[in-house]
Amino acid sequence: MTATDATPVAERTPGRGRLVLRRFLRRGSALTGLVVVVLLYAMAFSYPLFSPWDHAVPDYLAFLAPPGGSHWFGTTKIGEDVFAQVMRGMQKSLTIGLLVGLLSTSLAAVVGAAAGYFGGWVDRVLMWLVDLLLVLPSFLVVAVASPAFRGESWLVFVLLLAGFSWMITARIVRGMTLTLREREYVKAARFMGQGPFRVIAKHILPNMASLLIIDATLTVGAAVLAETGLSFFGFGVRPPDVSLGTLIASGTESAMTYPWLFYFPAGFLVVFVLAVNLVGDGLRDALDPAAAGRERAKKAEKGERA
Repeated sequence: MTATDATPVAERTPGRGRLVLRRFLRRGSALTGLVVVVLLYAMAFSYPLFSPWDHAVPDYLAFLAPPGGSHWFGTTKIGEDVFAQVMRGMQKSLTIGLLVGLLSTSLAAVVGAAAGYFGGWVDRVLMWLVDLLLVLPSFLVVAVASPAFRGESWLVFVLLLAGFSWMITARIVRGMTLTLREREYVKAARFMGQGPFRVIAKHILPNMASLLIIDATLTVGAAVLAETGLSFFGFGVRPPDVSLGTLIASGTESAMTYPWLFYFPAGFLVVFVLAVNLVGDGLRDALDPAAAGRERAKKAEKGERA
């Protein structure tokens, strides 16, 4: 075969990235989830362009007004526009979820890969730290620590959430690293004089990218729920700022009498978490088609037994 004959074949062979994208686009639910997430982010940050109200500016002529007119989602008991507050709350909650997902997954990748690659006392120290954090009740620790940072930036809250979200993933990354460090291409890289951190960054972490991407996606939804729960109990975002958690907490007592105060922020929270989980499922199937095939086979087997 000549070089001219081999060129079209190489051009027709799609790369891994293109294959993953093609598999992801075939999942209608995952694509729908991605579109919903993008739309929610776009709405949350662009609402001042089309909303006549600010989240902190009350309308003194409309107290507890139902949805309609210029107040699309109604108003609160002091005349604040619920639509503007929900959009502002989504800004905070979605940003917190995204940052926690990125920080948590990055920390898990670094700690797990370092423990598995270096072994010895590095492995023992890092895994002791992981075990210690796993036995601590993270919700209570964050709840107790949050008042100490009252008035500080909400980024401190992000660090607290991320600090208790990475341990299980780090253990998984360590186990995969113990296997990958014995592969021929890793040994060849070490033989060629590449440093340990370069080997980890270039040859080990890229081979577990599917795990890390899926973990980051799912951690975003979990972080939003954690922020909502902590804010519900008064440990998260502080007034006068708002998040979905604070809006749900303030609207709970009026869920039956003035339902728009509760159901609009709660509904957007449910939609966002569901959309993120759909994206995570789609990425899992796109990056690991064998796992998706096994899952479908199990479902088919259960259907036959039923």
